[in-house]
Amino acid sequence: MAASSTSALTSLVNGLSLGEELHVLAVDDNIIDRNLIEILLKKSDCKVTTAENGARALEYLGLGDEKATYTGSSTGLTVNMIITDYSMPGMTGYELLKKIKESSKMKEVPVVIMSSENIPTRINKCLEEGAEEFMLKPIRQSDVKKLRCHMMKLNKPSYNGRICMGR
Repeated sequence: MAASSTSALTSLVNGLSLGEELHVLAVDDNIIDRNLIEILLKKSDCKVTTAENGARALEYLGLGDEKATYTGSSTGLTVNMIITDYSMPGMTGYELLKKIKESSKMKEVPVVIMSSENIPTRINKCLEEGAEEFMLKPIRQSDVKKLRCHMMKLNKPSYNGRICMGR
C-alpha cells in the first residue's frame, strides 16, 4: 500500500475525514522538551504549534483579546488539544489550565498537563480543575497514542471515551 493510502486509512480508522489533521498546542519553557513533544506528535500525524510559556499560549488561543483561533465550528477546530508543562516561569501549567477552562470559547478543548515531578497533590489538583490527563515526563510515543483518544472525544461527541487508557 502506498504511503498516502496508508495515511488516508489511518485517518479514516481514527474517525477523521480525509485531509483533517489533529492540531495540538504544545506549551513548555524547555526547548528540548518542547521539541520532543513536537516530534512525537508529528509522528502521530498531528499538526503542532508550540509556545514557550503560558502567556504565549493564551495569546495564540486569542484569550484576552477576543480573537480566538478556536472556531468551534462544525467544520473542525483549529486546536484539538493543549498539552502543557506544569512548571513554567510566569504562569504554571495549572494556571494556564484554569484560564482555558474559564473561557467559554476554549473550555471544551482537552488540556493535558505534563511534569517530571510525580506529586500526587499536584496531579489531583490538575485533574479536579479539568485536565484530561496528567503525564510524567519524559513523554513517549505510547503516551501520544493515548492522547489521540482524548482528541477524538472532542471531534466526535458520540465517541466512546471508555477505551482511553489512563484516568
